[in-house]
Amino acid sequence: MTRPRLLILSFSDISADARVLKQVNYFADKYEVTTCGYGPSPDSRVAHLRLNDAHGIRRWRRSDLILHRFRRIYWRQPAIAQATADLTARGRFDVILANDIDTVGLALKLDPSKGVHADVHEYAPRQNEELLVWRLFIAPYVRWMCRRFLPQATSMTTVGQGIADEYQRVYGVKSEVVTNAAPYAELAARPVGTPIRLVHSGASIRNRRLEVLIDAVAATECDVTLDLYLMGNDPDYITELHERAAGSERVRFPEAVPYRQLIARLNEYDVGIHVIAPTNFNNRWALPNKFFDYVQARLGLIIGPSSEMKRLLDVHGIGAVTDDFGTDAVTRVLNTLTTNLVHEWKSHAAAAAYALSSDPQVEVWGRSIEALVKRAPA
Repeated sequence: MTRPRLLILSFSDISADARVLKQVNYFADKYEVTTCGYGPSPDSRVAHLRLNDAHGIRRWRRSDLILHRFRRIYWRQPAIAQATADLTARGRFDVILANDIDTVGLALKLDPSKGVHADVHEYAPRQNEELLVWRLFIAPYVRWMCRRFLPQATSMTTVGQGIADEYQRVYGVKSEVVTNAAPYAELAARPVGTPIRLVHSGASIRNRRLEVLIDAVAATECDVTLDLYLMGNDPDYITELHERAAGSERVRFPEAVPYRQLIARLNEYDVGIHVIAPTNFNNRWALPNKFFDYVQARLGLIIGPSSEMKRLLDVHGIGAVTDDFGTDAVTRVLNTLTTNLVHEWKSHAAAAAYALSSDPQVEVWGRSIEALVKRAPA
């Protein structure tokens, strides 16, 4: 029998997008899968429609944005125009899994016979709310997409319960949660040595205030080092961080590694540290990839008092939570570190690794897509 046709749609390089790659890997053997996004094919088992790198998303005339010509903005974006034409030529899909709010309107227009599942990776209307230009000009457009498109999706998932609750409160849409957990890794916790090796990996985004980590490591009485594996999102900010750490032999900036190699590299360390200031709504409710990456790498964790992360950390006993998001609070936690304490955290991380892996999480997508496949055609 012919397998149902599933389109996984994302305006990202899917081959490097950890969340969307989990979708591809899970569904590739279950359905006839087509992916559409930037970059090369993410998997040899799927058909892939590659978007032109020059066809960007969220490109608009300033006058259209100011005058709230949102419908014109959405449908005239080069990426949406290309995807509409190319995907229409491939015939009607049974189900579309639309990643992030920018894809949902396109998925609805393509009119899959069984429905659209929206997987929204953050609370989109308040993504960069700390920036005035975002609040004044871009947020109204994103809110328009949410009001117009999300209620028409057949089902929806997002990355955390706080974000799901806000989508339901503001837009009246119910969402299940699929965390950004990493696939289960067969690794052992390595012995803790001296100095205790701290690590942080992720984007170089200014509102994350990574300088707090550098300053705390410089100030602590504990014998520690910190390696920062940073993506090149903001080269100027990376330069500032290098300059800030120039006087300390404890802080280093190794070259970033591809995600498929990251957890094995993190396994060489003792503690993953992520203290993200609540500079916007999404930061306040953050439950990011790196939290789960550190667990799969069998590390202890040091985090700020971010409620979603704190809940899981406390349940599994895998680390410490700072009193607040400032340098002094991080320094106080660093001053308590001992090899025995970190060894205990790492042992607990090893015990929790399967429960906090993506293996149980992707089943939520599986049930959602299966429920759509079993629906009568619209």
